[in-house]
Amino acid sequence: MPVDPYIMGLFKDEGQAARAVTNLKETPWEVSRVHMPIPSHRLAESLGVKKSMLGWFTLTGGITGFFFGFLFAIFTATRWDLIVSGKPIVALVPFFIVGFEFTVLFAVIGNVIGLLTQMRLPRFKPTEHYDPRCSGEHFGVLTLCTDGDVEGLTTFFKNEGGEVRHFNSQDPT
Repeated sequence: MPVDPYIMGLFKDEGQAARAVTNLKETPWEVSRVHMPIPSHRLAESLGVKKSMLGWFTLTGGITGFFFGFLFAIFTATRWDLIVSGKPIVALVPFFIVGFEFTVLFAVIGNVIGLLTQMRLPRFKPTEHYDPRCSGEHFGVLTLCTDGDVEGLTTFFKNEGGEVRHFNSQDPT
């Protein structure tokens, strides 16, 4: 049974990699993964990546933290009646400080939970079909093609100005 190869186009320029990804949309080949040495808005735009949900995790954690802190302060004050010179037991202004501190704490916790879930961390398996040069100065565009399309895809990446690396789908290195 023939094995479909993975082919990676390696580009030193972010613009060339983004242009290659955009031009790949007009071909029968599909982008499997893109490896970047730095975050790239141009590549994310050309890939059509949707906005992250991380902000919602932070917002939810912050709102939860505010109400938890406020209710925690109220619970503590009503549990131990420490009446100071006739002031009310449940005083709103000082409780806002506790609510604010819990807002910050829970927002950070929500952010960490969001990072772990949205980035699918931890990864116990190494990334397949990776070129170590993508950690330094190259942008890698990984595509899967059939055996008959290898030459055409290789030519495509060379015409876009990149180097080409071939991977066997059974060989993850």
